[in-house]
Amino acid sequence: MTGGVLVTGTDPSPALRIVVADDQATVREGLSVMLGLLPDIEVVGAAANGEQALDRVAETLPDAILLDLHMPVLDGIETTRRLTALHPEVAVVVLTTYADDSSVITALQAGARSYLTKDADRADIAQALRSAVTGLSVLDPAVHAMLVAAAAGQQAKPAERKLPDGLTQREAEILSMIARGMTNPAIAAELYVSAHTVKSHINRIFAKTGSADRAAAIRYANDHDLA
Repeated sequence: MTGGVLVTGTDPSPALRIVVADDQATVREGLSVMLGLLPDIEVVGAAANGEQALDRVAETLPDAILLDLHMPVLDGIETTRRLTALHPEVAVVVLTTYADDSSVITALQAGARSYLTKDADRADIAQALRSAVTGLSVLDPAVHAMLVAAAAGQQAKPAERKLPDGLTQREAEILSMIARGMTNPAIAAELYVSAHTVKSHINRIFAKTGSADRAAAIRYANDHDLA
């Protein structure tokens, strides 16, 4: 792994030491190589799941960890909680596909200092790592916009009503959008989340409502006054 020392004038500064944790080997290895090529960053470990991430941090004591949320064995949220408790000096930077409000808020509550989506480029990731180590938080622009929209929505709407069949408020909101004829990309743009996140929500909606397709989901929405 590539590392080194950042030299500014005559005063060398130690490189930022990081661990990369992602269950996809191509993503993990690509991030390790990409970030390791920077002169002020040294990748000191890599992990394919949450348990490995905890082990690598304990072994290497890095400055920061770049962490995916959805990993096997131990997910990123629980990994973040344990890292924050065991190694509070290690900055946790989330880099994930998921940018829905529940994932973001839960990750930040667990102790993550920054939250980026995988659309971020190398410069953004490196800056988020550097900032997190100094105690600053960095949020992906889409994540920031989503949080602002979610906060505004919470302030504007009255007490939430009881929903049928275990639907969450976000699932009911997406079901209503489906009933209005909105496509997955349009829903994703409206809610500031990825298309993958919308698809995951819709799969859960179909399972909870017993809907085989969008037409059945729309009938369910109309029958339950959710359209």
